[in-house]
Amino acid sequence: MNELYELAEILLPDIKITPEEYEIKYPPRSLPEGAIVSRYAPSPTGFIHLGALYASLIEGRMARQTDGVFYLRIEDTDKKREIEDGVSEIVNTLKTFGVEFDEGVVDLATEKGNYGPYKQSDRMDIYKTFVKQLIQKGMAYPCFCSESDIDSLRKRQEEGGQRTGYYGEWAVCRKLDLDAIKKKIDEGTPFIIRFRSPGNPERKLTHKDLIKGRIDMYENDQDIVLIKSDGLPTYHFAHVVDDHLMCTTHVIRGDEWLSSVPLHLELFKAMGWQAPSYAHIAPIIKEDGNSKRKLSKRKDPEAAISFYHTEGYPKSAIIEYLLNIANSGFEDWRKVNRREDNKKFNLDFKKMSISGALFDIVKLMDISKNVISLMTAEEVYDLSTGWADEFDPALKEILSKDPEFTKKIFSIDRYIDRPRKDISKWSDVKAFVSYFFDELFDADNDNKYDFPENISKEDIGQVIKLYKDKYMSLEDRKSWFDKVKELSETLGYASDMKAYKSNPDQYKGSVSDISTVLRVALTGRRNSPDLFEVQNVMGIEMVFKRLDGCMRDYLK
Repeated sequence: MNELYELAEILLPDIKITPEEYEIKYPPRSLPEGAIVSRYAPSPTGFIHLGALYASLIEGRMARQTDGVFYLRIEDTDKKREIEDGVSEIVNTLKTFGVEFDEGVVDLATEKGNYGPYKQSDRMDIYKTFVKQLIQKGMAYPCFCSESDIDSLRKRQEEGGQRTGYYGEWAVCRKLDLDAIKKKIDEGTPFIIRFRSPGNPERKLTHKDLIKGRIDMYENDQDIVLIKSDGLPTYHFAHVVDDHLMCTTHVIRGDEWLSSVPLHLELFKAMGWQAPSYAHIAPIIKEDGNSKRKLSKRKDPEAAISFYHTEGYPKSAIIEYLLNIANSGFEDWRKVNRREDNKKFNLDFKKMSISGALFDIVKLMDISKNVISLMTAEEVYDLSTGWADEFDPALKEILSKDPEFTKKIFSIDRYIDRPRKDISKWSDVKAFVSYFFDELFDADNDNKYDFPENISKEDIGQVIKLYKDKYMSLEDRKSWFDKVKELSETLGYASDMKAYKSNPDQYKGSVSDISTVLRVALTGRRNSPDLFEVQNVMGIEMVFKRLDGCMRDYLK
C-alpha cells in the first residue's frame, strides 16, 4: 500500500464501498437525445422567495419541454442555518405554484426516483467515498488549521497586500508528510479535508455559459474545503458528486454562482467526469432611485412569496409574470395565444436576460388583470372567496351568502371578446362588488356620487325620477338604451352623439351624460361594467333602492 492509500485509510477507515459501485448503482439515464436533466436544489435555511420560484420555474420548464427530467434535491448540509419545517415549506410552496418534480423529495419521509437519496444529509457515505478516491489520487489532504489559524493567515495576507485564501505557499497543511499527519491524528487534532488545487491563477479558461455566452475566467487555485470537521461536505463538492451521479445535464442557477465556475469545472476534471452545461440566470432587479439593484429579501416586501399571497395575486398570474421576464418572446406569444396554457410556450436560453430582469409591479398588475379577466366566474368566485376566508372574513361572508348572485356579478362583461379588466388581485374584489351589497355600498359614503359637472342638481333629480317612473326598461339592451335616449331628448340632451358633436351649443349635453348620471346613482362611480347588465344582476328591487337612496342622500 503506497502512502496515499494509507492516508486515505487513516482518514476514512469506515468507507469500504468503491466509487465504481456507485457508478453501477446510478447508471446513465435512458432519455431522448437533447433531453435536459435539471434540478432545483435549495437549502432549507429560509422561506421560498420570488427569485427562487423564478429559478425553479425556468429549471423545470427547460427539462419538461425537452422530455427530460426535473428533480428536487435538498441541500441540507448547513445544519446551523436550517429552519424547522424548511423542507416542507419548500415542497408545499412550489407545489402550490404548479412547480412539479419527476423525482426527488416529496415530503420529510418520502422520496421518488431511482437516483436518491435526494437529501444530501442522507448521502454522507457517498461523498466520503469520492473524497477517499481524491486522497488516493493525491488531490485531497487533511488540514489541521483552526479557525484562529485561518484568521491569522488572512490577516497576514491583508497586511502584505496578498490575495486572501488557502492556496499555494499559504496552504501550510498541504506540505505535511504522512508521519506529521499521523502525529496530528494521534493527538486528536480536529481536521477537515481540502482539495489540492492544480490551478494556476495566471492562466485563463474559457467558459461557454448558455445564457451569458463566452466568458474568460482565471483558473481556481484555492484549496477549498471538501469535507468539514463535522463530516459534512461543502456545497462545492457535494453538488459535483450529486450532479454526476444523478446524471444532471444542465445546472441552471443564479449568476451569483458564476464566479465559482472555474472551481466547479476543476472539481469535475479532478474526478474524471464530464461537467454539465451551465446556465446562469440573471437576478430579478428593481429600480432604487437612480440606480438598480438585486431584489432583496431583507429590503423588499415583494421579494417574499407571502407578499403576493397576502395581496391576493393569483398564482397563475405570478407564473405568467415570471415567464414574461424570463424570456423576451413570451409577451408577443401571449398576445397571439390569449387563452393558451403557458406551458405550450418554450423557453429559450438565448432569449434570457444577461444583465437582469427588471421587477415592475405595474406590469405584474396588468398581467394579473388579464389572467383574471380570462377566468370563468366560478373560478373568480372560488379563488376570491378562498383568499377572503384567510384575509377578509367579513368579505367572505358577504360573497358566500348567495353564491349564485355573486357569480352573476363576476359574469358581467366576462364572456365577451374583450372582457373587462377591473380586478388585478383578490384584494380588489371588495371595491369591485361593493355597489351590489348594501353593507358595502352604504359604508362607502365619501364622494359616493361623483356626477358630471355640466349637469345641474335639478336635472340629476329629474333624470333619476323620470327614469324610475317612466323610462326604465330591462327587457333587452336595445330597448333599454332607446328609453335612455328618449329620456335624454325629454330633458334637452342630445340622443345622438353625432348630432351633439356637430352642434353642442344646442343641447345641455348628450345621452352619454344621462347614462353617466344613472351609472353614478346606481353604482357610485363613473366607470363600471355594462350598465344594462349591472341592473339585470341587481334586479328591480335593488335598482329602485339605489335610485331612492341617491335621491335621499344627494338631492335632499
